Amino acid sequence: MKRTEKTLPALTFIEIHGKLLRALIGLLCASIAVQAQIAVRGETVYTMVGAPIRDGVVLIRDGKIERVGPASQVAIPSGYKVLTARVVTPGLIDARSTVGLSGYLNQPHDQMQLDTSAPIQPELRAIDAYDAREFLVGYLRSFGITTVHTGHGPGALISGQTMIVKTTGETIDQAVIVPEAMIAASLGQAGLGQSGKSPGTRSKQIAMLRAELLKAQDYVAKQKAAGNDPTKAPARDIRMEALARVIRGEIPLLVNVHRAHDIVSALRVAKEFGIKIVLDGAAESYLVMDQIKAAGVPVIIHPTMYRAAGDAENLSMETAAKLRRAGIPVAMQSGYESYVPKTRVVLFEAAIAAANGLSFEEALATVTIDAARILGIANRVGSLEPGKDADLALFDGDPFEYTSHVTGVIVNGQVVSEEKR
Repeated sequence: MKRTEKTLPALTFIEIHGKLLRALIGLLCASIAVQAQIAVRGETVYTMVGAPIRDGVVLIRDGKIERVGPASQVAIPSGYKVLTARVVTPGLIDARSTVGLSGYLNQPHDQMQLDTSAPIQPELRAIDAYDAREFLVGYLRSFGITTVHTGHGPGALISGQTMIVKTTGETIDQAVIVPEAMIAASLGQAGLGQSGKSPGTRSKQIAMLRAELLKAQDYVAKQKAAGNDPTKAPARDIRMEALARVIRGEIPLLVNVHRAHDIVSALRVAKEFGIKIVLDGAAESYLVMDQIKAAGVPVIIHPTMYRAAGDAENLSMETAAKLRRAGIPVAMQSGYESYVPKTRVVLFEAAIAAANGLSFEEALATVTIDAARILGIANRVGSLEPGKDADLALFDGDPFEYTSHVTGVIVNGQVVSEEKR
């Protein structure tokens, strides 16, 4: 009897604390569930797949968009966290950047976007250099930019690979959407060797590029001939493996180029090898629009406020509007800056484009749905539709007005900022 009297209090203690622990776990799960359920109500909601919705509601559940529509048709369920804004748009997309490889300190240790030791290095992977915690990533996110196409920058004939990331996460694995998006190349002044290194002329650039693509073609042919027999397959070559993806049409060659005659050279190479290319920069693209359109090539236009110098001396703030009128797909980019703060903000670049020929929604498309289509990620981001990633930007006025602010940013269904920016 004494033994029972001593044991019962101990059992009661364990049972009580077990119940408390289960209750705490339940509360935690409920809290997580509530955080994953958000309703965003905007005076105007731009879905980018139809007319703007006045007094619209976007319901978010478990990181995805659940429903979108007028408040009169979309009831907000109880328990949802409600955010309000004057204007709601999809999370913005920067279609070409080096952020995460180039850092805000502007010191050698955080400038990993370009290796000048050799002119051709397609094997360099952006995922091996990207710093998800880089201050500039958060800087862009604070302006409503939720997706970035970033990686190795211009300055070499083939500088390396690019990738697509969300502007959240503590590690690259948490941030990455597409680990290998494109192979970055440069033609014109940016692709010439420095200090007497090859290539020294434009014709040498094209000759070297063609030679490398021919090697990749041969590599692919040998792989195909070997079939499933590993003894007949060519020895692994990480450079050829990277370019083989371009030859097979799996990823595009991203060509940084500005002069009209260099653009035509890029189109000529693409036709010869039957590869997909995307023009990056293309300051003089308005001079060869017929050729670009006939080739079916999209353009990630130079930043509208880019400095007009060197190969880009003939750039125009109206280029985006001219290309769009010609039926050429266009997206906006921040590009690469050699000085601090090391990155531009595509929200502002799109605003300048809107002041120089593009309508509001056309300009917004260059940093949302059109950018997503060019990057091949429109099934996930770029518009507010059920099933897509819940990436949203909230504003207290016209996003392209200087006096407006970003008041909230949502990435993957999580509120990552409610600070006025």
